[in-house]
Amino acid sequence: MALEKKATLLIKNIGQLITMEGLVPRIGKSMSDLRLIENGGVAVAGDEILAVGKSDLVEGQSTLAEGCLVIDAKGMVVTPGFIDPHTHPVFSMTREKEFEMRLQGKSYMEIAQAGGGIRASVRDLRSTPFDILKEKTKERLDRFLQYGVTTIEAKSGYGLSTESELKQLEIIRELNQTHPLDLVPTFLGAHEVPDEYRDQKEKYIDILINEMLPAVTKDNLAEFSDVFCEEGVYTVEESRRIQKEAAKLGLQLKFHADELKSTGGAELAASMDACSADHLVYISEEGIKAMARSGTAAVLLPGTTFSLGGKKYAPARSMIEAGVPVALSTDCNPGSSYSESLPMIISLAALEMKLTAAEAISTVTVNAAYAIDRQDIIGQLKPGYQSDITIWNMSDYRELPYHYGVNLAAKVIKKGKLVANN
Repeated sequence: MALEKKATLLIKNIGQLITMEGLVPRIGKSMSDLRLIENGGVAVAGDEILAVGKSDLVEGQSTLAEGCLVIDAKGMVVTPGFIDPHTHPVFSMTREKEFEMRLQGKSYMEIAQAGGGIRASVRDLRSTPFDILKEKTKERLDRFLQYGVTTIEAKSGYGLSTESELKQLEIIRELNQTHPLDLVPTFLGAHEVPDEYRDQKEKYIDILINEMLPAVTKDNLAEFSDVFCEEGVYTVEESRRIQKEAAKLGLQLKFHADELKSTGGAELAASMDACSADHLVYISEEGIKAMARSGTAAVLLPGTTFSLGGKKYAPARSMIEAGVPVALSTDCNPGSSYSESLPMIISLAALEMKLTAAEAISTVTVNAAYAIDRQDIIGQLKPGYQSDITIWNMSDYRELPYHYGVNLAAKVIKKGKLVANN
């Protein structure tokens, strides 16, 4: 029986078609279930997936629209477009000098206390014109696409003033309307305490709650609110206060938690039904149990540990065994992880966290979609879902973590259009 809608894109002769249909989020053993079809095919109508199955069957059932793009995958691997659920892409100044300082023995906290770190990015962002900032951010989005990523969560947090936070979120909104990549906006005004309020933190929290949050929500500039819940930044109590107000205004919650020490950030995120808690290098046993109970996603950022020269990685295996939904992200930012390559992050997760290739693919598809509340439209290749697809230059998906440091994304399709052709 022919399909009613006409196909505008047909991908045939796929060696391994990874559909990810089924359980969302993937937890425990189900993270290894890729719903893999050998010799597969995908038909797309506009921005929607029309049919998925065996290549000859999909081809036989599809009526091709005039000008339909037919791609012969020649035995390559096809996955849903990858999703990066934790990025800080809006910045101008890069911080390679700090990277070198760390190589020479300075710690992240020492650099921050000497005026570097997030506050250095804040000073620069405030003085950078809107158009320059937007152009530099666009260049990063172009790189994400080249590496097979079709959706990212994008945070503010380098403004730390109402005007500059709104500036970042407006750039995210404008790029979301004009760039092929989908951006999911997050307000992170509680990323640090700015220079001018170093000795008046309470006053800054008051501005966050009574000025910034209302301004952000009035213009619908964000879907999520995030806070850096960490020793020396925002305490558990301060984080709770800020996020309670964010939730009242209709924002969903995320937390930077337990990155540098175990402070109870994971437990707080779980108790507030947060969509995700991120970093979690020093998460406690209690935090793991709480997140498993609440269904809060753990977004893990091995690139940050790697780039900071750390030895301790988040305990991914313990989380998976406990039933926590685990996702992976680049944490793309100018200070602690400057990379747009999710495939490189998958290699790190395999080597340092002992994730299998199948588990890692779950973390950047269905589980990453779940971590940004997009599980109903992306993260799977199934009829009705958005046609975000990556074709990989490999014949076996297990090559992804193994063949590291190169770009294996051959073609990237966003909403049915070919947007990267490597």
